[in-house]
This record gives sequence, C-alpha cells and structure tokens, in this order.
Amino acid sequence: MRCPHSRTRDRTDTVPTQHRAIQSRQALLRSAAEAFTEKGVPASGMVDISRRARLSKGALYFHFASKEDLTFAVRNEALGALRILEDELARAPHPARTAVRDFAVALLGRVDTDVVVRAGLQLRPETAPGIAEPHLEQRWFTLFLEKTTADQTAGQLPPGDAPQRSARLLTALVVGLLHLGQEDRTWWDKDVVRDLWEEMLPSGTGAAGAAGAGAESVPEPAH
Repeated sequence: MRCPHSRTRDRTDTVPTQHRAIQSRQALLRSAAEAFTEKGVPASGMVDISRRARLSKGALYFHFASKEDLTFAVRNEALGALRILEDELARAPHPARTAVRDFAVALLGRVDTDVVVRAGLQLRPETAPGIAEPHLEQRWFTLFLEKTTADQTAGQLPPGDAPQRSARLLTALVVGLLHLGQEDRTWWDKDVVRDLWEEMLPSGTGAAGAAGAGAESVPEPAH
C-alpha cells in the first residue's frame, strides 16, 4: 500500500529537479553568450559551449535543439531584460529628462554586467542568420516621445521645448552611449552617464534648450 505522504514527497522532489534545470539552462545561456562575444556565433561550437557551462552535450541538447535555437534564446533573454527596463521607464513618475537618465543608467549598467544581455544586443543577421534587427532606436524614441508629450501636457516641458525634439536628443544620447561602450565600456559607468546628462541637459533646462540647433540635426527614427 502506498504511503499517504508519498504523493507529497513526489511533488517536493520535483522542486530541486526543476531548479537544477533552470540553473543548467541559465548556465548554457551564459556560456553561449561568452563564446559569442569572444569568438562570434559562427566560430562557437556546441561542444565548447557545453564545456564552458560544465555540462554534458546531452544536457545542452535537452534544453536547445540546435545552435540556432540557442542563439535565439540568448537574443530573447536580452530583449526580455530590456522590456522590463522599458516598462519601468513607462511607469516612472518623473519628467522625461530624469526618467530617461535613470533608464540609461539601468540599461547600460545591465549591458555592462550581464554577458547574456551584452551578447544578445550584439547579434546581427550577417553573423546569426535568422536574427532580426530589434530596432531599439525606434522603440526608445516612441517611449521617450510619450514621456516628453506627457511633460508638455502637464506643463513640465520648458518654454520653447518640443516633445519630438526632446525625444530625438534623448534617443541620440542613449543610443550613442550604448554604441560607444561596445569599444570602451567606461562609457557605461553610471557616473559617466550622469555627468554627460548634466552637461547635455543641465538642471533647469529642457532637451531642446540644452542642445540648441544641434538637436535638430538628429534624424527622427522612421515609423
């Protein structure tokens, strides 16, 4: 006769197994991201990735059917992390200038410290076939425009400033720092970001007021 507590034990026993599976998957994602950033996707082999994660090749294929599947998982993990930061920006109660600065600090800090996010954002169709461009610039411009438009409605946009102009400058700042940091990661340091923000958008001025006519030269992303 089966012990009345055996069913409870069976359910309990699955918890460590599920936890190990999650840990293994995350380890494989990190190992793949490290390999991709060091050698590129074409030169990164599944055996090397599994060894980096200290897991068997069988364990790798249990989670990911192919290198393409693994590559898409790295990209999706990175974009998922960005979505969380974008949602936080959308909910932020602060004016656009402050909210986007905080978004930039959080974004660049995450890219700097999380190899999966860093590798996921570096994937391109020419090196990872089937990967689509995420068009982050357009997405962020839309988010920033919503924030600057809300500032205008609330009377928080300085006189002479305009939502689209401000959103273009904020987009240029964030995208520029993201790209600069790929060659020199000191650009992603939070103090560097905050100092640059104060130089470009000093307290008490709007985006357009700080940039002057130069902001007009930043092209508006296509919709």
